[in-house]
Amino acid sequence: MPRPPRSITDVRVALDAGDQLGESPCWEDASGELLRVDITRGAVHGWAPAREATWTIAFDGDVGAVVPRRGGGHVVAVDHALVACDPDGTRRTIATVEDQLDENRFNDCRCDPQGRLWAGTMSRARTSGSAALYRLVAGGQLERVIAGTTISNGLGWSPAGDRMYFIDSTTQQLDTLDFDPTTGEISGRRALAAIDPADGLPDGLAVDAEGGIWVCLFGGGALRRYSTDGALDAVVPLPVTNPTCPAFGGPDLATLYVTSARHRLTAEQLAREPLAGALLELDPGVRGLRGNRFAG
Repeated sequence: MPRPPRSITDVRVALDAGDQLGESPCWEDASGELLRVDITRGAVHGWAPAREATWTIAFDGDVGAVVPRRGGGHVVAVDHALVACDPDGTRRTIATVEDQLDENRFNDCRCDPQGRLWAGTMSRARTSGSAALYRLVAGGQLERVIAGTTISNGLGWSPAGDRMYFIDSTTQQLDTLDFDPTTGEISGRRALAAIDPADGLPDGLAVDAEGGIWVCLFGGGALRRYSTDGALDAVVPLPVTNPTCPAFGGPDLATLYVTSARHRLTAEQLAREPLAGALLELDPGVRGLRGNRFAG
């Protein structure tokens, strides 16, 4: 008989950010900062908990994700474009996709351990199959790797680097794929875990050092940990309806941060949910993996 999932209830407010659509958290080791975006407000935010310092960079458009670069600076996904931002503030577009689809935009983006950038798009109107997942190698062309998605979302890799995890939210499942670290090729896409629509929409994910996959349930007010065989291992009830994405951070990668959103909540819901849009944190009992950077 399967063991019932653990319940983790010690959730704290890291930053009462009030994000409209907080997303894409990632930890910067060198600066001790947690980066995140507020998609519909077109902002990239940085927060250094040890210094209690914050900063914001604004963009003209929806900002789907921010990804650190190995040489310094970041790649920021803005509407249909991937924009390289240098440490001196210089910006340049390095790739664009789906310009003809006004309702589409970039969504979640992550790098694999070898420094390739994986960037998914989504349909704001949830037009089935109109989006995709792309891969960008430094100095190369953006390649479409998975076609026919609707809301490309969570991305992550196993500690051994031989499996990739991917969420296309409207499929209501967490997928796993075989991953070739040398070539970046994927194969054998299959469902690892199904999520009942009544429990929320699967959104962003993070993989821990033991291989567990943490998934936010947008609209479901919870975070879940799945084991590598797809079993539900832990459930974290959250004080927000719309958690969006988890990320491990802190000096020892032992803190799990969770972004959230006020997006799609009514005035009445917002009155009952003052923490909507806050950045949350918890101690999950396991460390995370060091974040990957784009090699370009």
